Amino acid sequence: MAGMGELRDAVTAWAAGGPEGPARELAARLAVRTAVLLEGPSDVAAVHALAGSRGRDLAAEGVCVLPIGGAMSVGRYAALLGPAGLGLRLTGLCDEAERPYYARGFERAGAARDGFFVCAADLEDELIRVLGTARVAEIVEEEGDLRSLRTFLRQPAQRARAPQQQFRRFLGTTSGRKIHYGGVLVRALGDGRAPAPLDGLLAAL
Repeated sequence: MAGMGELRDAVTAWAAGGPEGPARELAARLAVRTAVLLEGPSDVAAVHALAGSRGRDLAAEGVCVLPIGGAMSVGRYAALLGPAGLGLRLTGLCDEAERPYYARGFERAGAARDGFFVCAADLEDELIRVLGTARVAEIVEEEGDLRSLRTFLRQPAQRARAPQQQFRRFLGTTSGRKIHYGGVLVRALGDGRAPAPLDGLLAAL
């Protein structure tokens, strides 16, 4: 996993205008065959949590899971890592609103235009829907965030929202919370209950 962390850092530096060499050398040394392009680190946490719950080690399988800093960066990463770059197979996960960025980015990079998976709103929304808001409330309490949740729900702006929307908003209110709960919610799913986009992504790897 440390090697994949080094590769992620090297690819991020390359995408920001740094040298190609370190990323190419690491990808070859680690025998990477697939790059999973995800919008952010909470998605990365969720993918690794689901893989771990199913006894899979993605790094050992030659799969590099990358946060790309938002869907508008997908074209850049796809060009560097796909057929015209490092020659890796590309896949990913995005929100419905960001589908056009992924489709264009993959197509321009010479990868399958539909070779990624799409969440209806976002991954947190998918996870909350599968678990149910009552179970998510229990998880929030188990994680020691019940007081913060109650304070959040007292805000006037939250009163008109449905419970699922309230939880989705809550997960994004504090730095690091989405990343933490990305893994926590996935591990709470149990066997065979993963949201379809996340389940499909893992099955395709």
